[in-house]
Amino acid sequence: MTKIEDAKILIVASDGFEQSELTGPKSQLSSRGAAVHVASPDGESIRGWDQGDWGETVSADMPISQANADDYDAIVLPGGQINPDNLRSNKEALDLIQRFNQQGKPVAAICHAPWLLAETGIAKGRTMTSWESIRTDLRNAGATVVDQEVVRDGNIITSRQPGDIDAFVGEITEAVTQA
Repeated sequence: MTKIEDAKILIVASDGFEQSELTGPKSQLSSRGAAVHVASPDGESIRGWDQGDWGETVSADMPISQANADDYDAIVLPGGQINPDNLRSNKEALDLIQRFNQQGKPVAAICHAPWLLAETGIAKGRTMTSWESIRTDLRNAGATVVDQEVVRDGNIITSRQPGDIDAFVGEITEAVTQA
């Protein structure tokens, strides 16, 4: 069992992440004592999307290519329409998500980020939630889709939207400390 104060959590994102879906979990998990790192496609800072326009810039700690699932207790995938759509064509990001899943570590995706779980095949046979507009994509990928603020199916944690961040982070914390 890992204490949240001893946990290392990786957030993977690109430009166009939903501002609150990266900064909210990062802040909450950090305030609980977890070490939280951000990986971007090239290791450079990334810019969020916030209420219909470009938001704040967030510094990355490393490129996705240098992130290793063995070094972390969980991975968090923020949504926003642009970010997960960019990452769906990033083989390094998809491989990294797969490694977390293969190791049974928590894989947490909010809003549009479950697209990445569909792309990797992880959605198949899982019960999940997401932003309303991608639910058909998840069903087509073999998931059972429900409308709840947070859903945990084994090591997979999904949420719908920014309003669900508190429940999302609570479930991530519980999954990490139970592992």
